[in-house]
Amino acid sequence: MPSSIIGILFSQLFTSVPKPTDSYAGKTVIVTGSNIGLGLEAARHFTRLSAAKVILAVRSINKGEEAKRDIEKTTGVKNVVEVWQLDMSSYQSVLDFVTRAEKELERLDIALLNAGISAGKFEIFEKDESTITVNVVSTFLLAFALLPKLKATSVKFNTRPNLTITASEVHFATQFKEKDVPEGQIFAKLNEPTNDMQERYFVSKMMEVLVIRAMADQKSASQIPITINCVNPGYCKSAIARNSGFAVKLAQTLIQPIFARTTEEGSRTLVHAASQGAESHGQYMSNCEVAPVAPLVTSAVGYKTQNRVWAELSNKLEVIKPGVTSNL
Repeated sequence: MPSSIIGILFSQLFTSVPKPTDSYAGKTVIVTGSNIGLGLEAARHFTRLSAAKVILAVRSINKGEEAKRDIEKTTGVKNVVEVWQLDMSSYQSVLDFVTRAEKELERLDIALLNAGISAGKFEIFEKDESTITVNVVSTFLLAFALLPKLKATSVKFNTRPNLTITASEVHFATQFKEKDVPEGQIFAKLNEPTNDMQERYFVSKMMEVLVIRAMADQKSASQIPITINCVNPGYCKSAIARNSGFAVKLAQTLIQPIFARTTEEGSRTLVHAASQGAESHGQYMSNCEVAPVAPLVTSAVGYKTQNRVWAELSNKLEVIKPGVTSNL
């Protein structure tokens, strides 16, 4: 794995990712953040490949309906895509979404948690900085809350569902300085105002990788009938930086034409990761294969940090929905 972001960008110029060809006949798929970008293209692949139900979990119903029409037009497939509301900046919206899934879905085979933000300014959502709320707390609240439906699907249909979170190679670019604060204070430190929102995004992606590994530590592939992993789509043309600051947008304008994959190419990696078996449990997927994580993650300090993040996040989730972490 290249040791720098520039190295990673160069490497993906010479790596092609295969177009998905698996059949998803009979399967129900949830894709969050799916009205645009990687999520939209992933949902299009699942629809094209015969999924029985594809749920676009989106903040704006109107934009979701536009995405639905676009998928139906390009695939020729009707009566498969549904648009459900999900606002990741609101814990209640997350819980309402899960309640609906429990009531209305007979099965859930794939939960592709792709929604995320790269904020351009510091602000608070649900008592935490917005990037941490959306990319970390709400993402794992949704993940844990969906586990019972995924487990029930495994038992009822003799299958192994997938829970996949869209992470990023930018976790290589942070040393996660908040790890050095006193015990129990990582989230509190992340709540202190900062002007470096790019670094905050990098940290949120580091935290996703750490928590996925912690979940696999708690329940190995043989101890849970669900594959839980995370995926790096590579550097892609996407709308993730639409709310970022001027410097990030300028860099995107200059670099994207040279290095970026198309959104559709990037979405292939999401579909691949969300289709893998037990061998990918707890793993970081990149270029459609299990890949190494940043050296910090596998260091002794990284493992200690992983456990600290896990403990703090678990406590936070239990306050939001008591008992939710026991779903693992």
